[in-house]
Amino acid sequence: MPGRTKLAHGFLLLTILTAGLYSVGGEGARRPGPGSYDELVRLFKEWREFQKPKVIDGLPDYSAAAMKKQHQELKTFQRRLAGIDGKTWPVRQQIDYYLVRAEMNGLDFDHRVLRPWARNPCFYAVVTDSEPDVPAREGPEMYGTIELWKMKFPVPESEIAEFKAKLQAVPRILEQAKKNLVEDAKDLWSLGIRVKKREQAILSNLERRLAEIHPALVPDVGKAAAAVNEFGGWLEKKQVRMKAPSGIGVENFNWYMKNVHLVPYPWKEQLAIVEREFERAMAALDFERHRNRKLPELVLPATVEELRTRYNQAVDTFMKFLRQEEIFTVPDYMRLDLFRGRLIPPDGPRDFFTEIEYRDSLPMKCHSLHWLEKQRMARDPHPSPVRSVPLLYNIWDSRAEGLATAWEEMMMQAGLFDQRPRARELIYILVAMRCARAMGDLKMHSREFSLEEAVKYAVDRTPNGWLRPDGDTVWTDMRIYLHQPGYGTSYVVGKVHIDKLLADRSRRPGEKFSLKRFMDDFFASGIIPVSLIRWEMTGLEDEIKKMW
Repeated sequence: MPGRTKLAHGFLLLTILTAGLYSVGGEGARRPGPGSYDELVRLFKEWREFQKPKVIDGLPDYSAAAMKKQHQELKTFQRRLAGIDGKTWPVRQQIDYYLVRAEMNGLDFDHRVLRPWARNPCFYAVVTDSEPDVPAREGPEMYGTIELWKMKFPVPESEIAEFKAKLQAVPRILEQAKKNLVEDAKDLWSLGIRVKKREQAILSNLERRLAEIHPALVPDVGKAAAAVNEFGGWLEKKQVRMKAPSGIGVENFNWYMKNVHLVPYPWKEQLAIVEREFERAMAALDFERHRNRKLPELVLPATVEELRTRYNQAVDTFMKFLRQEEIFTVPDYMRLDLFRGRLIPPDGPRDFFTEIEYRDSLPMKCHSLHWLEKQRMARDPHPSPVRSVPLLYNIWDSRAEGLATAWEEMMMQAGLFDQRPRARELIYILVAMRCARAMGDLKMHSREFSLEEAVKYAVDRTPNGWLRPDGDTVWTDMRIYLHQPGYGTSYVVGKVHIDKLLADRSRRPGEKFSLKRFMDDFFASGIIPVSLIRWEMTGLEDEIKKMW
């Protein structure tokens, strides 16, 4: 306990000192003025409020008139930001400036190119029941979606009126959506039909649940479900006549990577990275299989108890490895949940990640680094006001997904799978599958692939036939990638970018490389683009200069 108390005091002192670097208030703080970091923070807070749509009588307003007005007013915020000269600020503060600029560029891109409120029915997500494992929901989504996973059931009395109002707003939201959705985007509309069927299932489950604990809310859920069903039918009738591609084109993809996601690799370079990583993964898989040829194959669990034991042991093994091998500083609050699922029968339809999980649970526990990062963000938020909240427009994707993907192979190289040689094969299968998905992302947006062609490509290229063409995984993934350009490549390109950062940091003159110090510094930068983390950790700003 004395050692832990000393460590806690050390963390407290570090937090106080670090917070001082970003302080914008308190006794003796300077008044915000033109060109000051304080002015940037004030602008950021105003910007975040401006970015939200106006809510009128419970309805977020995405009408053509409202969106035109927002785009015009955005220019005022961009001019105000341009009037702040932060070139002489410390790097940590300059990085915040770039993040605010990237978010404003993200809204500009929404208005000029993506226009999700006018061309993407998936945007009008009225209800969701699952928590994302990343900082925010993947892809553009309307403001005010009912997030059941955040709620407590039975619903507290103080929250029932608000919940009822949200349910009653669903039919009106979808009626407005019919007026707003005026653009031809065949594949996005096809995916919208799938999304509405999923929402119907969620609302049906909710209706059954509320019948026992809140029967007075059941009629409102029923009306919401009926509206979702009717909206899905409307989409089907409109979609059959559509022909236009949903991809944004290479030029727009490159602008988006450079000016919003701050990824220094344009479409062509990302294509080369993805192709090379696929080839590397498949070659490594062949060598692993050869090395393990005399070992027994990994077997599927026969009972739910066996699956539970494997899963829980993998959690314990992973967390123990992080702490004992000094991979990074692991606070006491960090943990992974134990098994809460079910067993798909041996003859049942298993999709890709189930095929991995059932053979060895440890590889996916590595990817669950996502959840540890979310815990850190909640318990120890970054002292910068800009970095303490999830970035808009999934600007964090190559950092969050890139690290979780990299972590699987990094932990293998660190020795986590030394006693599980067959599990090493699963690591390379995971890499290959993500490359196959990434190719769909790239070629849908270059307009070389339709949605169906991207699905088929991913299915055909995934080893062992484990990615089911009729499964939820591939269709959900392609939906995210089509309406959030670059998300599919972020797993692979982000991993390669982190490899580059690690190599740059390890070559710093006069410094003995420490993985723990590297990772602690990496996490301390927040969940922001790797190009900015690289600048903060190494002083190398070539990527930023190349982009801006």
